[in-house]
Parts: sequence; C-alpha cells; structure tokens
Amino acid sequence: MNFTRWSARLPGTQRRAAARNEQAVSPDRRGEGSVPAARVEQLNDVRPVPGVDELGAREVLDHVPSLVALLHGPDHRVAYVNDAYAAAFGARPVGVPARGALPELEAIGLLPLLDQVLRSGKPRTVKSRKAPDGRSYTFTCTPVTEGEGRGVLVFATDVTDHAEAAERLRASERRQRETAVTLQRSLLPQELEEPDDLRVAATYHPGGTEAAVGGDWYDVITLGGGRTALVIGDVMGRGVRAAAVMGQLRTAVRAYARLDLPPHEILQLLDVLAMEIDANQIATCVYAIHDPNEGRLVYASAGHLPILVRDENGTVRRADEPTGPPLGTGGWMHASGSVPLAPGSTAVLYTDGLVERRNEDLDEGIAALERALAGATGSPQVVCDRLVRSAGVTPEHDDDVAVLVLQHPARKGAESELFRNAALELLGGIEAAPRARAFASGVLTSWRFPTELHDLGVLAASELVANSLQHGTPPMRLRLRRTDRRLIIEVTDGDDHLPRRRRAEPGDESGRGIAIVATIASHWGSRRTPGGGKAVWCEFLLPKPGS
Repeated sequence: MNFTRWSARLPGTQRRAAARNEQAVSPDRRGEGSVPAARVEQLNDVRPVPGVDELGAREVLDHVPSLVALLHGPDHRVAYVNDAYAAAFGARPVGVPARGALPELEAIGLLPLLDQVLRSGKPRTVKSRKAPDGRSYTFTCTPVTEGEGRGVLVFATDVTDHAEAAERLRASERRQRETAVTLQRSLLPQELEEPDDLRVAATYHPGGTEAAVGGDWYDVITLGGGRTALVIGDVMGRGVRAAAVMGQLRTAVRAYARLDLPPHEILQLLDVLAMEIDANQIATCVYAIHDPNEGRLVYASAGHLPILVRDENGTVRRADEPTGPPLGTGGWMHASGSVPLAPGSTAVLYTDGLVERRNEDLDEGIAALERALAGATGSPQVVCDRLVRSAGVTPEHDDDVAVLVLQHPARKGAESELFRNAALELLGGIEAAPRARAFASGVLTSWRFPTELHDLGVLAASELVANSLQHGTPPMRLRLRRTDRRLIIEVTDGDDHLPRRRRAEPGDESGRGIAIVATIASHWGSRRTPGGGKAVWCEFLLPKPGS
C-alpha cells in the first residue's frame, strides 16, 4: 500500500494559503512607504513556509501525541500505527487483522464499532474507555478511502486525568447522597408505633440521584384511650433546608398531638409554626385521628392530596373535602372532615411523588392509584409495595415518595373475643354512681379479668363517674373497651372543662379522684369532644399470656 496517498487535508487550508498570497509584498513596492531599510532587508530574507498540503500524512501522524492506527479492509488489517500508539501498547505488525494484532481494541469492545463505521461510512466516538494499560482513552473511528480501498482511522486521546477526576467527583456525589439520604431517613420514625386497633406500614423512596434530599415525612402517634393519630406531609423544595424544616414540623406534630386536639386545630398550630421557621418555605400536610369507637377517620388537610379509603368490598373512596392551603401561608381557618373506616377497610396517605408525573394531569395519577388500591390486598406492607410498583417508582424516580397504609382489620372467631366494647348511659343523679360500679364489675367479670385488674378497673370507673357527676353536665356515658393489650375506661359528659391532677390538702373533701386514677392506671388523659363536651379516660396494660 502506498501510504503517502492517505494524505491529510485539513479544512481551511486553501483559505489560509490564499490569504498568505494576498498579503505577500510585491517586489516593485518593497521600497515604498515608511518601512525602514532594515525591515525591508528582513522581508527580503523571509524563507517560504511549506503549506499543510505539502506535508505527508506519516510525517504529521508520527509526531501526534495521540494514539493513531490505520486499519484497512473488512477484517481491519493493520496498515499503520504511530509512535505514540507503539509506545502505549508496543509495536504492531503491518498486514495482520486487528483481532489478532490489536488485542487492546478487542479488550475494550471496539471491534464491533469498526465494523459499524466501515458499513455506514460515518464516524463514531466512544468516550473514556479504560484500556489494558490502565489508562483511559476516548476513541474516534473515522472512515477513510483510497481508490477502491476502504479503511478506518482510529484516533485515541488519553483522558485518564479527566476520567479519574470524573470518578472522584462521582464518588464524592455518591457519598454526599448517601449522607443526605441517611439524614432524611434519620428524621423519619425508625419504627412505627403499633396501635391496638390498626395495622400500619410505611415506605419512603428518596428521589433522583443528586445529593439533595426532600422534605417528605410520615408518622403514627398513639394518643391513648384507643385513639391513633396519623400524619403525612411534604415540605416544598429539596435540600438540607427542606429536610430541616421537615424535622421541625414532625417534632412539633408529635408535641401538639399530646394535646389531643381536633385535626384542624393541630394544623392551625402548625401553620403558625411553619411561618416562624421559614416564611418562604411552605409544606402540605394531612393530620388524621382514628377512634375505634366511632369507626371513622377524622382528618384535616393543608393543601395535601386526598386520603384514599378502600372498604372490605374493594370500593375506593376519595376524601376530597375539606382542604385548606399549605402550611406557612397564614390567614386561613382549617376545618376537619371525616371518612368511614369500618372493619375490613384500608386507608392510604401519600405524597405527590407517588402520583405526579411531568406529562400527566394530577387527577389521572390519583385515579390510577385508586385503581391500584382497589385490587391491592394483603398486609399493609404488601399493599405499600404494590402501590409503589404500580406507580412505576424506581431508584431513578425524580421525586421523593412517602406512603402510609393503615388497615382496620375485621376480627372474627377467637380474635374477636379480645376486642370488646360495653357502654352505659349515666342517667339520674348520684344514684348513677352505684349503677356504674355494678355495670363495670359485671362487664369486667364477663371478660374474665384477674381479680386484681377487675378491682382496679371498678375503682377507676367509680372515680371517673364520680368526677363527672360532680363537675360535668349531661349527657354522660361510661364506656369500657378491651383490646388484646389493654383495658380502657372512658367517661364523657357535656361540660368542656378539662380536669387536672392536683394535690389535695388533708382537709379537702374533693380533688382526689383524678389523683387516684393517675396512681393506679398505666395512663390517663382528657380531651374535648366535637360536640362541646369532654372525655376523660384511663387505661390498664393487660398481663401478657403466660406471665
């Protein structure tokens, strides 16, 4: 092969040569103008510079610091390798197919690319491939022709420094992301509280691959008296600031929940707090309370997506109203709503990452989630996983996803004996107290409680009823409830004045009832009821089987 015929023709060569000819000084004008005589002598002494067109290809390529190889024919026989290529991989025999003569190209998978370039007649580039010598190269394969012959010019640039810098950057980003995700997860509950009457599960999937964390959170809070608070929220934006705001809001929710306020009052407190934390940072939130005695989920929403409830027949209901603006906007009075949550029902609380897509309407995403929930059965964790899979959430998902699933199981058979309710309307005056004691004694006897627990339960019921008769107003009711873990005694009346535990002086004739209840019970508390009255409750932990 006559290698000199594979000459290099660089774009713009002809234009530069023409420009040099135009700027050359003609012999008859060299003495004119203001050019000094010495300068004229220098111009006369200028030696001609050879043009690029006059250089041979081998002369150019032999001095190129990049790796160059010329391959000819369908089996890519070696026609030439330059000095840089030989220095990197050793001398290569001419006329031998590349598969045997250039094992380094086969090792990095470049031979199929050579076939593509030869067939298509179009150049191809692969970036940052690591060669057997341990260095990284970017390979550009360009088709070349010589008469009837065809070949491929392989041009490799050493990008090892860039590749190592990029890998260090990727490693740094991975570490930052791992740190950010660890921070986010540490702000979420490590273990969900387990209510007596509900089964719950939650999942969290961080979105995207960058180091920025999101502000999604969820929580389950047992309020006492058999009631459970459930909350899910999403702080707008991403980054450590969003996660920090989320952590403060979640901590505040747990503190406010202990006040046992209605959901809309909790959101009012959170709204004020959100403005104090950061007036430019807003968040959405749903706060819900489940009371097993009522079989409903009472909730309030601050700009969050609707709760979905699936009944035991598979029908899904969307709890749309009422919904107020997000937290941190101020000037809005939130309101509470309710949705049935009968035994056998499943409720789902979620953040927008589960249903929101760039090219779809939000309602379409919620409708798709409803269809997925209608066919999702099994434990709460199974339902969680199925909903996430049906939404197409992957590790590359571009938004955080938080899902909280709760089930109110329909208990049958022997299990139903562990969950019992009994209630008595307290009518009349002081004669209601002995009736309440007799009622409590009979119920606790029928539930086959140990003698000690029976006596403590009757005493607590008597003290709570006496307190209500003395300080409350009708209507009054005594309710006893047992679960598989505890006995709950609750008295409601029409007065909204909450009792408090105080130290009774030796001469006082009253003020000892709540102190007695607080001493003998595992927990006690009080709250205002929606109708304007109050409920006072206490609970006793049941002994574990076999203890």
